[in-house]
Amino acid sequence: MIDSKPNQDLLIPSIPDHIFREYDIRGIYEQDLSHSTACIIGKALAVHLKNKINKPQIKLTVGSDIRLSSPILKEGVIKGLLESGMDIIEIGVCPTPLQYYSLYSLEADGGVMVTGSHNPPEFNGFKLSVGKQTIFGEEIQEIRRIIRKGDYISTSQTANLSSHDILKEYTNYLIPKFKSFAGLKVVVDSGNGTAGLIAPKIMKALGAEVIELFSEPDGRFPNHHPDPVVLENLQYLRNTVLESKANAGIGFDGDADRIGVIDEEGEPIWGDILMIAFARDLLKDYPKASIIGEVKCSQVLYDEINRLGGRALMWKTGHSLIKKKMKEEGALLAGEMSGHLFFADRYFGYDDAIYTALRLMEIMKKSGPPFGVRNLLKGIPKVYNSPEIRVDCPDTIKFKIVEDMKREFANYPANTIDGIRITFPQGWALIRASNTQPVLVLRFEADSTEELKIIGDQVREKLTKIMNKYET
Repeated sequence: MIDSKPNQDLLIPSIPDHIFREYDIRGIYEQDLSHSTACIIGKALAVHLKNKINKPQIKLTVGSDIRLSSPILKEGVIKGLLESGMDIIEIGVCPTPLQYYSLYSLEADGGVMVTGSHNPPEFNGFKLSVGKQTIFGEEIQEIRRIIRKGDYISTSQTANLSSHDILKEYTNYLIPKFKSFAGLKVVVDSGNGTAGLIAPKIMKALGAEVIELFSEPDGRFPNHHPDPVVLENLQYLRNTVLESKANAGIGFDGDADRIGVIDEEGEPIWGDILMIAFARDLLKDYPKASIIGEVKCSQVLYDEINRLGGRALMWKTGHSLIKKKMKEEGALLAGEMSGHLFFADRYFGYDDAIYTALRLMEIMKKSGPPFGVRNLLKGIPKVYNSPEIRVDCPDTIKFKIVEDMKREFANYPANTIDGIRITFPQGWALIRASNTQPVLVLRFEADSTEELKIIGDQVREKLTKIMNKYET
């Protein structure tokens, strides 16, 4: 018999609200997170699962990344779940996509991935799943409310703890899904994150020549920060591609759910442009397929999908939001500029940078020699765009400022599903409030460098005026 009652020993008011973010729970180890914090989070997740899933016995999978604090936090969250009567399958150190994969392969009712993703080494956190979906938004806040209330499950029911080699299972699952990559030469930069445990091995097993960079897991990230959408983090990858005359360079973030690509000429290919290669390939077999991009993606992506007869959809930024939208729309492909790419075609619909890399290599091989990424992107109109620009802005006013910007540009065509994406005659501009940090996110795109500057200056001038109003 399981009942629920307050446990005063587990009421820890010092757990800060700010770690409960839009898509996950994340903070600084020993400042925001500890073994006891993780235990509490496990107990709160158990209550939430019990409320959501009508089953006498609930089974979860738990994995972790290679951060130095991950073993302690994983031990804590497992302790909280076991004490609440949850059965646990511990899947070891692995990329985040493999924890998602385990929800399907092991028929779990939910799970936990202990990871700080691409954050600095002192950070860590938890990605939580209920059923096959990662929870976000209000469900993350519900975990916080359960903790504040302090009502946890008290049970005499025996819970089981077992382990499973998810790396081996995932490898055996993926390799038969692809034909030989013989003839391809790729450089793979795992950034001392979890991808190094498995990605090069799979690529080599499929016949590719792989030059490895920083495959050794090291939670200190001694060579460079594992974020493959920051140019300075791609320098080793770029240089090695050029020196070795490789067909492509592939970089992974710390937990391998985001990809960065360097083409054969050493140029970065961001997630939105990479999606064009996948869309072109996919629409050959599914001519009217729905494909989703987020508000930061280049207009070139949407135009190309529509030109090929597909259904291009623009949606909000955020991996959990996009996964939900994919299910609603029956979309076969989705992606973000940041390198989160999602395949529902021949896969499960979640963001997996290792699987994305294999799909890229597959179409490179199909395109024939000379193998390369540029072959897959021929004919794309030349546009000029800014990187993602982040402007510090307090959480208390960031959404208000976006609303003020909407009023400033009320006479322009605009998309307002996530901030405001303003259409100009020669380009577009985006202003949105980050869901995870106290910043505003800007991006500009135009047909020329002159127009890019005009658009950027116009938006920045109005933004500065509005922000100054809040400071006075």
